[in-house]
Amino acid sequence: MVKILEIDSRSPRIDAIAEAAATIRAGGLVVYPTETVYGLGADACSDEAVAKIFAVKARPLKEPIPVAVNSFELAHRIAELSPIAALAFKKFLPGPLTLVVKSKRGKISKLVTAGTENVGIRVPDHPVVLKLIEFVGGPITATSANLSGKSAPIAIRGALEQLGEHVDVALDSGKCKLGAPSTVLDLSSGDLRILREGPISEKELSRILK
Repeated sequence: MVKILEIDSRSPRIDAIAEAAATIRAGGLVVYPTETVYGLGADACSDEAVAKIFAVKARPLKEPIPVAVNSFELAHRIAELSPIAALAFKKFLPGPLTLVVKSKRGKISKLVTAGTENVGIRVPDHPVVLKLIEFVGGPITATSANLSGKSAPIAIRGALEQLGEHVDVALDSGKCKLGAPSTVLDLSSGDLRILREGPISEKELSRILK
């Protein structure tokens, strides 16, 4: 049965975050809040943990899973960051943007990239998940906490209605501020390619990055 821990984003409970982080390090699954939608977190470096994500979400193995980090340094540890990716990182993150870049071999689970050799990187603008990543000590999965093809949840109830029986811990921080999935920008080929437009518009990205 899932353990639900209420947590105030303005003053996060360290004990709750520490428990969630320990769950992830032990191979478990955690639902956590971001500024966009609730995410489903697992150790992004563990094949076994990432395989659970695919199974629980009924997600096709050919679809890559994004990861969340809390710093440029951690992003650089797992991915190749071109000058334009570094600029996007500086200008838009933390925030509702996922950057698709080349992954570094052997730094994250091969299941995360789904054979593409690319990885989507997020730095959520939410103190709870940033502290969670700090306590985990590495990247966590950043896929939304829903069944594949279903609506991404903006409150803990929606996440648990879909995935609750398969999740170990859920961090409940109320409704997500933006309530829409992040914009996804593919920089893996060197060009700017919008795969999904979200809170950050293509026009805004082009203005800054071109």
